[in-house]
Amino acid sequence: MAAGALPALAFPAPAWWWFAYVALVPWLLLLRTAPDGRRALLEGWLGGIGFMTAMHHWLIPNLHVFTLVIAALLGALWAPWGLLVRHAFRRGPGAVLLVVPAGWAAIELVRSWEYLGGPWGLMGASQWQVPAMLRVASVGGVWLVGLLVVAANAAVALLVTTPPARTTAAASLVAASLAVCAVWLWAPRPDARGSLRIAVVQPGVIDGYEARFDRGEELTRSLPAGGLDLVVWGESSVGADLAGRPDFTRRLAALSRQTGAEILVNVDARRSDKPGIYKSSVLVGPDGQVLGRYDKMRLVPFGEYIPLRDALGWATSVGRAAGEDRRRGAAQVLLPLDSGVRVGPLVCFESAFPDMSRRLVRDGADVLIAQSSTSTFQRSWAPGQHASLAALRAAETGRPALHATLTGVSAVYGPDGSPAGPRLGTDASTARVYDVPLAGGTTLYVRFGDWAVYAALAALALYGAAEVFRRTDRSPRVPLAHTARE
Repeated sequence: MAAGALPALAFPAPAWWWFAYVALVPWLLLLRTAPDGRRALLEGWLGGIGFMTAMHHWLIPNLHVFTLVIAALLGALWAPWGLLVRHAFRRGPGAVLLVVPAGWAAIELVRSWEYLGGPWGLMGASQWQVPAMLRVASVGGVWLVGLLVVAANAAVALLVTTPPARTTAAASLVAASLAVCAVWLWAPRPDARGSLRIAVVQPGVIDGYEARFDRGEELTRSLPAGGLDLVVWGESSVGADLAGRPDFTRRLAALSRQTGAEILVNVDARRSDKPGIYKSSVLVGPDGQVLGRYDKMRLVPFGEYIPLRDALGWATSVGRAAGEDRRRGAAQVLLPLDSGVRVGPLVCFESAFPDMSRRLVRDGADVLIAQSSTSTFQRSWAPGQHASLAALRAAETGRPALHATLTGVSAVYGPDGSPAGPRLGTDASTARVYDVPLAGGTTLYVRFGDWAVYAALAALALYGAAEVFRRTDRSPRVPLAHTARE
């Protein structure tokens, strides 16, 4: 479990990105020396529990013992990987370098399903501040970055344990480095196309939606009059349906007129036009009209709904699980600004999903905006981990990404994933204007999608087929003459 927990140090808050390239080595060495398959399965499962607990330890104050239950269930995904690692080390360096990263990618693909918790803590996301790896993300997404990181761990494990394989392991590290250099030199880069002035309003931790709205209004009034293209409030910045609170609508319209920009708020409330509670990005114009609306589609398990509530509803009695399920939106949408720029909205958890950002950009989004609130986990690693995901989404799509939160960390990244201004930490209650660089063109990831993870699955399938063929080829055969006599 301790070995499995080590990779968490590569993510914020420690953010030891370089540690990711060796963090898996102790776990790999344990699996390599497992005396039998049963032990490898157990050590894979225990390591998975350690990894999931370390990556999500900030949930413990809210979900209590249920956090460990979730970690135990999801950790089981690494049990077959443990068996695969043990088998690969017995087959040779080629098998290790191929199937160890491919198996890890398969696990990440499965656990990225929204109903299993989503793609939080993908190995490739640990490289969000490394320019060269962000360029790799523009080619194959966070999946390709993760494959390279895990492959590096496999090569290091070979270097320290298998002298005959050291040449192969060293050559693979050199080849991977050269491939990254080639991507840096020749992969398509975003085409600069002007900029957008966007203000982020971060009120901080304030109890009560009326007081929160008041603080957001106060901070927005402090912004310069005119010269802005958009003002963004964080997730749950409006705690009442605008149709039922015309006073909120009038106040937002006044802010829009004063700043000369549309206001993108986030409404977390029971709808007046349909049953249930929705989380919605709502664009309000200077006349108080709603110019566009996006209802959140992918919800946080236990935080915004309880899967199989009839069976797991008891989670509300041991932690702060959702007392009532939020409702899901039907489709992603683009929100057009008066300037002609099209905004691709995401709400909180959705910024972790590469496919959602890719779909928005394929539909024509010029800028990605994720509205979030991690106030529940204010003094933990969660805000930093969440904000870092915007850098990956920007690099993958070649479009700027803005992570606007209610309580921090808020951050803006350019089309290449580099910071476009200072972060707003969890101690900030302020409004800040960012000059957000726009870009055109299409990245290879937007064009070809998740090809890297599907290539990994194909490699696993070929490896499995080869093993079946090898065992079949070695099975005892009855001599033909003996068969004829029978």
